[in-house]
Amino acid sequence: MQALIQFLTRVGEAALGWLAAWGRILTFGAHALIEAATPSAYNSAMRSVVMKQIYFTAWQILPGFLVFAALLSYVIIQIVVATARDFGLSEFALEMSIRVLVLELLPLLTALFVALRSGAAINTEVALMHINNELAALQASGVDPMRFEFTPRVIGGAVSVYSLTLLSCVLASVLAYVAVYGLQPWALGEFRHVIAKIFTPVALIALTLKSLAFGLAVTVIPMRAGLEAPRMLFFAPIAVLRGMVRLFFVLMLIEVASLSLVYL
Repeated sequence: MQALIQFLTRVGEAALGWLAAWGRILTFGAHALIEAATPSAYNSAMRSVVMKQIYFTAWQILPGFLVFAALLSYVIIQIVVATARDFGLSEFALEMSIRVLVLELLPLLTALFVALRSGAAINTEVALMHINNELAALQASGVDPMRFEFTPRVIGGAVSVYSLTLLSCVLASVLAYVAVYGLQPWALGEFRHVIAKIFTPVALIALTLKSLAFGLAVTVIPMRAGLEAPRMLFFAPIAVLRGMVRLFFVLMLIEVASLSLVYL
């Protein structure tokens, strides 16, 4: 009986710790969003950090990312088109390609790409700043780290993920048109009809919200994980690993929730 009580106690403590950790993430994210919605926060220092975050997160990787998105999109489009033809569904090939790539696959892959490229770097940077007491020094000098360090990274990350998602989706749509119709201009009318059918106002709102949620996740979760690192240098890699695991879980949760709302 005593062993059972101890087991239940450990399980309860673990569950409370898990809930407390996610509560801190949500609180941190809400605080960052409040700062982002405050017009007075946008001074020259904050704008500078936002632009640097966009540059390192989106602009630097833009050529390689577009090549990756184009190759992946082309392969998947060819698979969908060939499968549709085999089953006598060629007239649905364009719509299926765009739905699979633009509405579902590319937003998730963009978030994963940015998470691996910048999320881990942000996690490491914040963890080292926390371990080296740089954030405490900023607070002691009257500088709010949330306003001048964290919120600009959240804004830059969200803008970067949304922008890269938009560019990859446009590229995939063009490749889908070429794969189905070739370079013939006569099909533009039918193409516009398919695009209008897919991108209804509800679909556009859902895609925008999902992309922004991905952008918030790839910055908020790594930063919060970095702040939880004990003040010892060898704990920094552990904080990064914990943050990336949580981030992957949240990205999958957002995608599953999106699919459930759209198709169930």
